[in-house]
Amino acid sequence: MADFPTNTYAAAGVDTAAGDLAVELMKSSVRATHGPEVLGGVGGFAGLFDASALLGYRRPLLASSTDGVGTKVAIAQAIDKHDTIGQDLVGMVVDDIVVVGAKPLFMTDYIACGKVVPERIADIVRGIAQACSATGTALVGGETAEHPGLLGPRDYDVAGAATGVVEADGILGADRVQDGDAVIAVASSGLHSNGFSLVRHIVTRAGIGYGDNAADFGTTWGEALLEPTRLYTLPLLRLIETLGGGGPTGGVHALSHVTGGGIAANLARVLPQGSWAEVDRSTWSPSPVFRVLSDIAGSTLESAEGTWNLGVGFLAVIAADKKDAAIAALSAEGMPAWQVGTVHLEGSAFGARPAGEFEQGAKGVDGGAVRLVGAYADGAK
Repeated sequence: MADFPTNTYAAAGVDTAAGDLAVELMKSSVRATHGPEVLGGVGGFAGLFDASALLGYRRPLLASSTDGVGTKVAIAQAIDKHDTIGQDLVGMVVDDIVVVGAKPLFMTDYIACGKVVPERIADIVRGIAQACSATGTALVGGETAEHPGLLGPRDYDVAGAATGVVEADGILGADRVQDGDAVIAVASSGLHSNGFSLVRHIVTRAGIGYGDNAADFGTTWGEALLEPTRLYTLPLLRLIETLGGGGPTGGVHALSHVTGGGIAANLARVLPQGSWAEVDRSTWSPSPVFRVLSDIAGSTLESAEGTWNLGVGFLAVIAADKKDAAIAALSAEGMPAWQVGTVHLEGSAFGARPAGEFEQGAKGVDGGAVRLVGAYADGAK
């Protein structure tokens, strides 16, 4: 009869001791996101969040979002730098919640890897925790799963889910949008976490290594491409509080997170049917990373409009008489903002949509019609 090692799970490639060490290394970062609403600490089978605060709402609605970071993790793995991926995850998940006007409450994460390297897992979770703190979100739980044979020793993927709350009469969305509303763009920090399959394709075809110096960015290619996603949650929530959101007198009518699909498709999702808007490219200059990648690929910025955010991370649909206040408030928060267009409704003075192709019907939502017009500005905005 064959002899089996004492720890057969370890022989199969799963190191439970490494998993325990990873939890120990991340504990302090996770606890830093906990307010008095979080019960039970770290390591339970389920996270506990005291929902009694919701009793102060007239009709609280829970908002939920889940997402990952995509193939951006491949670059983090290539240069062994894992402390920014967590911020990307929080940006992709929590910033979707604020789109409906909701305040985030708590988040959980999931990391699947080929081999648990405690320090690497701790770096990832530390980034998640720091971004949760920056968005007012409690990190109440998570899971690290070791999948030897399915993932390589250096491979991992991350995902997360978050829950928030919004007053029923404070929901933002297409039904709040009015004729003449201004479309305000809020600058991105770079690529964020979308379109990295295209990024990696361009870089690989050009024979560029992620450790190579990128003269245009003053750093290595890998570090430049890992620029973390900007977090918009708290500045946008403060904007809603200042200008009002939801109700008929609110200044903030709709928000759109520019992720996969680009500017036009994501704006169309939050506009009402029968509306249209033209986004003026001349009002900004896409960040250098987009220009450099397009030049290397021998393509145009316009050809990447359905893939990259091209310098616009969020869009806000604002009452016309509040647009200047919105731009000033966002800029004061360190969020460069500017008007890129105006929403028109059918039946209004400008209700007839111009001829030509528009984006409409993105992500299963048959919303408004949007297209980008003009040419991008040459200089940095």
